[in-house]
Amino acid sequence: MIIDCAHYRDGHRQEEGPVSLEEAAARCAQGGFVWLGLFEPGPEELAEVQVAFGLHELAVEDAQNFHLRPKVELYEGGIRLVILRTARYDDEDEEVDFGKISVFLAPTFVITVRQGVGSELRGARQRLEQRPELLTAGSSSALWAILDQVVDGYAPVVAGLEHDIDQIEATVFSGTVAPTERIYSLRREATDFYRAVHPLLGVVAAIERSMAAPELQPYLRDVKDHVLLFDEEVAAQRDLLGTVLEANMAVISVEQTKVSVQQNATIEQLTILATVFLPLTFVTGFFGQNFGWLVQHIASPAAFVFYGIGGLAVPLVLLYLWLRSRRVPDRSQTPAAEVPSG
Repeated sequence: MIIDCAHYRDGHRQEEGPVSLEEAAARCAQGGFVWLGLFEPGPEELAEVQVAFGLHELAVEDAQNFHLRPKVELYEGGIRLVILRTARYDDEDEEVDFGKISVFLAPTFVITVRQGVGSELRGARQRLEQRPELLTAGSSSALWAILDQVVDGYAPVVAGLEHDIDQIEATVFSGTVAPTERIYSLRREATDFYRAVHPLLGVVAAIERSMAAPELQPYLRDVKDHVLLFDEEVAAQRDLLGTVLEANMAVISVEQTKVSVQQNATIEQLTILATVFLPLTFVTGFFGQNFGWLVQHIASPAAFVFYGIGGLAVPLVLLYLWLRSRRVPDRSQTPAAEVPSG
């Protein structure tokens, strides 16, 4: 889908409305350059663009695929393909959405193929049209405007990730267990963002070295400084998320230890109760048998106290003495050995 197509010459746009694809290709021979903008075009539309502007088939194939890393490729006829990754922070879902911009650059034309969200270039075109002194530098001025637009879009992403990381960090280091899945999700987003930002350093350096007009050099250095800053920040965020993940695992381990201690205490109490009631159950079960001797000899209160209560008290006393004999002595109460004097 063609979004806009304009012819620029002598630092100004030559017409008010968009021009057709055939007319744009014809105007490439009239001086200046043509900027053609497409958004998620189909294979047939890209094939028409390929024929009209003489693009290499491998370059068109790269424009259709969703690359993970930015890059610069040189093809026949001096046509370069520049792959850029765009990013946008979604405040509602608290996640990063990625897109891609493929830029075909030649002295007489610039073709941008946008895919995914966060790849809007209307602002870059309008800002460049307000700078006729830069437009006179040729098609490389459009590439600078695109780079500047993409890199400026990284700032809200860095701020959004920083806010999410601060929340997770505050939760973990307060001693509360944070959702591990959320930490992994943030680390994955930071890694994907790093893959979009870090290779861009080489791309900007290559553009600055071999593709940009002299008047664009200061502006490209400014873009490179911003990319370097974002690269350092996202690398620090990845390292911090690794530390937060380890701290969260430590908090989970502490919580599991607390639960284990509580379970052990409960089991110990139940074991004591079972140990106490085991001999009592045996005694009451023994005297509950309907043998003639038991029925005939336990017929008075004295016999009941002697055989019944006494039969219960004796096992308890024996159990108490046995448990006391097996108790581990307290080392802190053991007197220290006397040290012989000199």
